[in-house]
Amino acid sequence: MASLPIAEGPTYLTVRQVAEYLQLNEKKIYALVQEGRIPATRATGKWLFPKQLVDDWLVETAHGGALSDRLVIGGSDDPLLAYAIGLLAGELGAEAIIAYCPGGTRLGLAQLSKRRAQAAAIHWGRAADATRAHPRLIESFAGHEEWTIVQIALRDQGVILRRGLAGEPIERLTRTQRWLRRQSGAGSQLFLDSVLRDAGLAITPAGEATSERQAAAMIAMGAADCAPGIRAAAVEFGLDFLPLGQEAFDLVLPRPVYFRALFQRLIRALGSPEARKLAALLGGYDLGPLGSLRLETAR
Repeated sequence: MASLPIAEGPTYLTVRQVAEYLQLNEKKIYALVQEGRIPATRATGKWLFPKQLVDDWLVETAHGGALSDRLVIGGSDDPLLAYAIGLLAGELGAEAIIAYCPGGTRLGLAQLSKRRAQAAAIHWGRAADATRAHPRLIESFAGHEEWTIVQIALRDQGVILRRGLAGEPIERLTRTQRWLRRQSGAGSQLFLDSVLRDAGLAITPAGEATSERQAAAMIAMGAADCAPGIRAAAVEFGLDFLPLGQEAFDLVLPRPVYFRALFQRLIRALGSPEARKLAALLGGYDLGPLGSLRLETAR
C-alpha cells in the first residue's frame, strides 16, 4: 500500500514517511533514533516522528541554522546559573545569544511546551524524591516525550530571613514575622508548603515574590521578614537563612537542544573554576551531579 503523501500534512510521521521526507533509507533513520539525534517517540511499539520537531531539527542541525545561535532559559531562579550565563554571554559576544527569564518551575515548563523557551530550570520537592517527582511533573506538559532532564546541582532549600532572625525556629517565625509567598507553580513554595503541612503550621502572606532573588531583594529592602527560597539567594543579599532540606536543581530541554554546542558550553561554564568558586562562596550547592542525565521515570 502506498504511504500517505507528506504534502497532506500528518502531524506524526512513520519511519517510512520520515525516511522519504529526509531522502534517507529506513536503516539510517533507525540509527539516528538509537543515537538520539532525531526527535522521535515510541507509541504502541512503533516509532513516530513529530513533523514540526523534525523540521525544527533540520534547521537547528544545519550549518549556521537560525535556532542554533540562541538559547532562552525559563523556569526557576538561581544565582549560580545566572552567573554562568553571564560568563558565557561575555564569551559569545555577538556570535550568539543566551538569555535567562526565570519565573518559576511550572511557568518555565509551560514556556518550553509552547516553544517560547529552549530550556526550563526546575526543582520540585526533596532531592531524594527527584528521580520520580521531576519526570512525573513534566508528564503533564505537551511535548514532554521529546524532552530530557539534565542535572545541575543539589541545593539547600529553606527560608530566607532578614538579618537578626538566624536561629529562630520556624514555629515562631510563622507566628511573629511578615512572610512573602512565592507565586503559584514555584518549587520553593511547594517545598515550604510541604514542611508547614507536616508540622501543622501555616503562614499569612503579606505579599508575593516571583523569583528567588526578588524575594531576597524585598526582604533586604525591609518589605518582609521571611520567604521560601535557597541559601544562595540569602547569602547573595547578605541575609540569614533557615535550612529545611536539600533539593535537586535540573534543566529540562528537548533532546536536540542538548546536543547544541551552545548548551554544552553552558554546562562547561557551570563547571568552570570561576563558577565553582562562586558556588563555594554562596554555599548550599553540591555540583557533583552537574551534566548527568536524570533517569526519566515517574514510576
